[in-house]
Amino acid sequence: MDVITFGESMVLFGPDSSGPLRYVQNFNKSIAGAESNVAIALAKLGHQVGWFSKLGDDEFGRYIQTTIRGEGVDVSKVIFEPGKNTGILFKERFMHSNPNVYYYRKGSAASTLRPEELDAAYIKNTKILHITGITPALSESCKKTLFKAIEIAKSNNVLVSFDPNIRLKLWNKEEAVPVLLEIAKHSDIIFPGIDEGEMLLGLTKPEDIALAFMKMGCKIVAVKLGKEGCYVTDSVNKLYVNSYICENPQDTVGAGDGFSAGFLSGMLNKLDLRACAEYANGVGAMAVLVKGDMEGYPNNEQLMAFIGKTKTIER
Repeated sequence: MDVITFGESMVLFGPDSSGPLRYVQNFNKSIAGAESNVAIALAKLGHQVGWFSKLGDDEFGRYIQTTIRGEGVDVSKVIFEPGKNTGILFKERFMHSNPNVYYYRKGSAASTLRPEELDAAYIKNTKILHITGITPALSESCKKTLFKAIEIAKSNNVLVSFDPNIRLKLWNKEEAVPVLLEIAKHSDIIFPGIDEGEMLLGLTKPEDIALAFMKMGCKIVAVKLGKEGCYVTDSVNKLYVNSYICENPQDTVGAGDGFSAGFLSGMLNKLDLRACAEYANGVGAMAVLVKGDMEGYPNNEQLMAFIGKTKTIER
């Protein structure tokens, strides 16, 4: 495998109209989950990717498994947990603002994931383990599982990729900060946003955020700057890379996951730091052009055309 990732995926109900959910009559069903988003985006770009989690032994769980598998991701290590539900969430849309999200995931099957349920060989035989700060927020057992996965990866020379992905609807700042900083210390690649840099480090300048994480031991830091692109650094380079113009954005959820996937794709293709950032900005930008968390992710041909590396023949 090129990349292995794990974490909770849920069934997403997106409203077909804007406004408070009390007035919405119809919803579209899809899936949501930061880690499965990254997996799907990477698979669409042509990489060998595995995702695992625990799902309820119910129709929603089967739907998630089938959908992710249908996008070309290996789901052979997914565990179905009898007696536990698959998590769900609802989006609430308002014009010209990011959607509100309502979770119904407490006590879900994914929150019962335990360290002893990890398949060590599965993690050992990959190039990159991608994790997020959502998983340790789900439960104590999920937190222990995440650190065990990091231990397996680091002891087998597997790169650890980390998106802090702070979710204050799942835990408070006092709980989150020390755990996320500890994960960062064991990460090779990290994808913080400005808000996360401020919350975790008390810093707001991209250069300062990147330097602080490099001092912790991260080898590559890519600071997400939204519409402004990103600031990326490694042991040699320090670069600002502009984003791409997105007219009429539809849904910002999933853009950060697309960014991570694009960057990792560039690394797997052995591209230089600027090219990795261009891939990241491109996938992140394309994600917002389509409603849904993962529906806008491109294949490699579409990405190359979008970022200006090739020309598309339309007729």
